Amino acid sequence: MRIDLHTHSTASDGTDAPDALPVLARAAGLDVVALTDHDSTAGLAAAAAAAPPGLTVLPGIELSCEWTAPAGPDGLAEPDGEAGEAGGSISLHLLGYLIDPANPELQAECQRLRSGRVDRGHQIAERLAAAGLPIDWDRVRELAGDGSIGRPHLARVLVEAGVVPTVDAAFRDYLRTGSPYYVDKAELDVLAAIGLVRRSGGVPVFAHPLARRRGRVVDDAAIAAMAAAGLAGLEVDHPDHDEAERAHLRGLAADLGLLSTGSSDYHGSNKTVRLGANSTDPAVYEAILAAGPA
Repeated sequence: MRIDLHTHSTASDGTDAPDALPVLARAAGLDVVALTDHDSTAGLAAAAAAAPPGLTVLPGIELSCEWTAPAGPDGLAEPDGEAGEAGGSISLHLLGYLIDPANPELQAECQRLRSGRVDRGHQIAERLAAAGLPIDWDRVRELAGDGSIGRPHLARVLVEAGVVPTVDAAFRDYLRTGSPYYVDKAELDVLAAIGLVRRSGGVPVFAHPLARRRGRVVDDAAIAAMAAAGLAGLEVDHPDHDEAERAHLRGLAADLGLLSTGSSDYHGSNKTVRLGANSTDPAVYEAILAAGPA
């Protein structure tokens, strides 16, 4: 079995419609694909209905979260591995598999996070415009459609305007963390998010824990605290992890009794990563199913 447990559709910041993604996944040789749009379950029903024979669509979500470090340096690390300032916070993402899309608590939180994404996107667009860059907010909204607005939508508008040649270049030059145009987004405390996923019938997995090129990453103490709060697994095999990082995460998962998953984090043409670029072991997938709702 080939299993990819992290993909995005136009319900957030991917470029493939929810009903197109399963067809593409099967054509890529996948047997299981999880749809995990940012702060949204809007595409799950259409994706499930469009699943071709031989493909299982696993319902999921990717929640925008933050970890707040305790007093002292533990729990927060800089990209180079040095401890960050005490009491700081860091953005991270939590995947939730097998969640109940109708859960009212989950939907209320998703609505708050999506509204925050609109506000954040508009603030970024205003900063870009103030610098004289040709950013069309109406076009950003058009590209996002009914989905959750994300930086890839802003990046595509910059590409269309001829400011940069690619989405990756837009992130590198204008939209990366630390850029003068960057704005933090609304987030949910990750320990609360783990509880929310569990109450929604889901299985929580920490997405790309050591994706240092995205910014600061939490350390092992933070992950241990997340495990104690009910975290089920770590996304180990991810395009943003090198071999040393994967080995470290695999060992940490074993020490903490967590599952080790793998995925592409596919966003369609917004990223160069292809479906199935990394995969999850079938035994891990079965363990996720067993940990979900009875």
